[in-house]
Amino acid sequence: MKLYRLIGILTVLLQNDKTTALELARRFEVSRRTILRDLDSLCGAGIPIVTTRGGDGGIAIMSGYKINKNVLTTDELQSLVAGLKGLDSVSKQSNFESLMLKLAPGNNAIVSLSGSIVIDLSSHYKDSLSEKIALLKQAISERRAVTFDYYYDKGEMSRELEPYFIQFIWSAWYVFGWCRLRGDFRRFKLGRLWNLSLTDERFELREVPPEQAGGGFAFSKQHNVKILFDKSVRYRLIEEYGLNCYEETADGLLFSLDYSSSDYVFSWLLGFGDKARILAPEATRAKFAALVKNIFSLYH
Repeated sequence: MKLYRLIGILTVLLQNDKTTALELARRFEVSRRTILRDLDSLCGAGIPIVTTRGGDGGIAIMSGYKINKNVLTTDELQSLVAGLKGLDSVSKQSNFESLMLKLAPGNNAIVSLSGSIVIDLSSHYKDSLSEKIALLKQAISERRAVTFDYYYDKGEMSRELEPYFIQFIWSAWYVFGWCRLRGDFRRFKLGRLWNLSLTDERFELREVPPEQAGGGFAFSKQHNVKILFDKSVRYRLIEEYGLNCYEETADGLLFSLDYSSSDYVFSWLLGFGDKARILAPEATRAKFAALVKNIFSLYH
């Protein structure tokens, strides 16, 4: 929230010739001391803020710096609005309207941008997801460990985590942090994480290896499979992987896929029914055939 407040303070200073710490504190619903710390942060970032004493005194940006009163362009505002609305879709309370009023009070043009791009990051279990995100945000801010039950392919396990940040990757929410059970950094999908609780145990931040902090794990490429699709599902391949993602042959659409989890590939292929066939490697083809036979046996 500090970043939003800093943007808001800067906007107020650019839109007005002068203001006071008391007025800023009232506007952003924080203490005067917090506003003074924020002003120090803005000065440290290179914004030339000056203060004057007396009856006509106040806080302002140095004359000559105010080149353009429009801090953000229309495209930048649109991106900011879309992002805020997207976060509101998984928040317990809406922050969009109040922040927009603080950024540019009375500017209806900004609010009207909210309908041009809509991002919905929620799911069919939105209420519980919002609760999890709110609790994890508190844990991260206060550097407190959390406990939860985690459900995965090998069953269920209780975990204790020192949370570092929350991520939305591809189509799911994750929490990343130091797993005390494994003694290493781990990433847990919020949809599989239940009975989340905040503990009183504090933790010190460790250095996160750059290769573990990003979201590339979801697209890691450890294996490859060749698949022949019927031409009738061309639109689905284009939808998910883009134009020219396949080679058109007389027998169908030849598709090459790099993957890390065969479970994901198999569940994806089953959605195509009889419109997809694994060609190679033979071991993957045999494993998938065994899965299909097991499914067939459930109905006979």
